[in-house]
Amino acid sequence: MVLQSSTQSGNASGSSEEVVTSIGDASQLLVENLQSWLAGLIELLPKLGLALVVILLTFLVARLVRRGVRNVMRRVSEYEHANNLVATIARVGMIVGGLFIALTIIELGEVVAALLAGVGVVGLALGFAFQDIAANFISGFMLAIRRPFREGDILETGDHIGIVEEINLRTTIIDSFQGQRVIIPNQDVLGHPMINYSERGMRRIDLSCGVAYGDDLEKAKQVALETVENIEYREDSKGVDLYYNEFGDSSVNFVVRFWVEFTKQTDYLRAQSDSIMRLKKAYDDTDLTIPFPIRTLDFGVVGGEKLNEVLPRSMYRENGDPEADASPEAEQAQSS
Repeated sequence: MVLQSSTQSGNASGSSEEVVTSIGDASQLLVENLQSWLAGLIELLPKLGLALVVILLTFLVARLVRRGVRNVMRRVSEYEHANNLVATIARVGMIVGGLFIALTIIELGEVVAALLAGVGVVGLALGFAFQDIAANFISGFMLAIRRPFREGDILETGDHIGIVEEINLRTTIIDSFQGQRVIIPNQDVLGHPMINYSERGMRRIDLSCGVAYGDDLEKAKQVALETVENIEYREDSKGVDLYYNEFGDSSVNFVVRFWVEFTKQTDYLRAQSDSIMRLKKAYDDTDLTIPFPIRTLDFGVVGGEKLNEVLPRSMYRENGDPEADASPEAEQAQSS
């Protein structure tokens, strides 16, 4: 029994020594790791300091770049939204580049590669998800650089016409002549033909009219030209042209073309209305006729027969007037 107890005591002391040894090894390993990390940190301190300096310089340079890009964009584009966005993109690009350089300095090249790969994947996914929005933004930049129209211009694009109220990076807002506010994506504006009526400051009016076949065409032309030339708000730098262009059913038709000063839609409408009234009065004063449409009624199956030739002779009196007791069918035919 004594032997057994001594054996058990020996085993217990052996286990305690193993535990103490394991704790000592762990402590020594921890100390060694801390010493290694501390040594690496001390070795890395100059690189960390250089990386911090690079980051600070990057933010400073990014601010200067943003200011410089904005000034350059203001010379190219009048749209402040586009100018600010381009300047912000340049600033963010500088900051991202500086961060990548700082990570490379502290020997984190693998992190930089992973970040670049992640940015590429995210950018591709966002490109597919927001391709319409991206297309509108790109179109907005193109409009800002090309400047085909400005706010306040009268613009026609697609099925819409009105005054340009606002231009931003994604949409163009038009105030139609009927009072509706039309919001058009920039992609549609850039993808359709655009008519800017305000760019030249003048607009041509094509006024169609006609005179009777029995009137003197030379006289009608002279009267029309003199009438239009006397409009006070006509553009004097452009002449007045008149061309006969058609033998109509009841008249010889022509078109008179002249230019007027144009800053708003009412300038065009007023000139068109005044020219119509003046031409009508001038033709009335000179005994020239703007004829009504002439219609000939034909009552025969083949054609060329008058109403009295179609109705039976028994329906007429001796003097040729219709009988009073004519049938309703005959009266209806006579009235038509």
